[in-house]
Amino acid sequence: MARKRVLVTGGAGFLGSHLCDRFIAEGYHVIAMDNLITGNLENIEHLFKLEQFEFYHHDVSKFVHVPGELDYILHFASPASPIDYLKIPIQTLKVGSLGTHNLLGLAKAKGARMLIASTSEVYGDPLVHPQNEDYWGNVNPVGPRGCYDEAKRFQEAMTMAYHMHHGLETRIVRIFNTYGPRMRLDDGRVLPAFLSQALRGEPLSIFGDGSQTRSFCYVDDLVEGIYRLLLSDYPYPVNVGNPSEITIRQFAEEICRLTGAELNIEYQPLPTDDPQKRQPDISKAKEVLGWEPKVDRAEGLQRTLEYFKEKVKLPVERVVD
Repeated sequence: MARKRVLVTGGAGFLGSHLCDRFIAEGYHVIAMDNLITGNLENIEHLFKLEQFEFYHHDVSKFVHVPGELDYILHFASPASPIDYLKIPIQTLKVGSLGTHNLLGLAKAKGARMLIASTSEVYGDPLVHPQNEDYWGNVNPVGPRGCYDEAKRFQEAMTMAYHMHHGLETRIVRIFNTYGPRMRLDDGRVLPAFLSQALRGEPLSIFGDGSQTRSFCYVDDLVEGIYRLLLSDYPYPVNVGNPSEITIRQFAEEICRLTGAELNIEYQPLPTDDPQKRQPDISKAKEVLGWEPKVDRAEGLQRTLEYFKEKVKLPVERVVD
């Protein structure tokens, strides 16, 4: 039998590259597509020697063509860190809107099932805690984070329109904070910043008083949830994340214990619209996918630390999640 073919946009990025690995391991023919604005070919260079792997250097905001049959499309192309999308807000909006439209059109033409990477950011600074899929969110559409939040909210709306109007097979995953090897050291999010700063003996940058919370999911767990969702029959949004909630101050202490660094914190002003709470309600994922995270934070952080030890060289700026 011919291998099933899957297109992964953002395939050279942190999450996209791990998805490429998973689908290769499952026996698929994988086509990775990335414009390399935030992606890195080092994340997938080990796959280039494989006959069942292809790479297209392309911006999905422009017309997308992939020859041959396609069974699945996973749309993960987008800046995902504030340090990136605040620099390129218009491109961020375009990849969520035009890019999603182009790929939905491709999925329709190919008869492929499409999964989009949405985000916990669709909940904004939530007034409901923990956040479940029925919550519509508290988002500032004209604030600095609006370019990312609204791009993802539009992406969900466009995807559901194609599902309901055209009968397209679609899936929506709402991803909560995820970490692991292949995160960019300079992407500004709290985990790579804290690990990099601790390994260099620098103060850890905390925005606000550190009482805001996040819930961190190890990348292997996330990939398993995404894989199950893609192959499920459920077309509506599903939260995939780890509900183990921790304050940023506690997380800084945890990182220092892990690395053996002295706890030295540098407090900075809290940015506009920074969410104060972030914790997924994963009841839907348990019910529909039979999924819940398996890797606890201590184990996941140890694995991630080994990767960062090989990469840390130069100072890195901390930018809020």
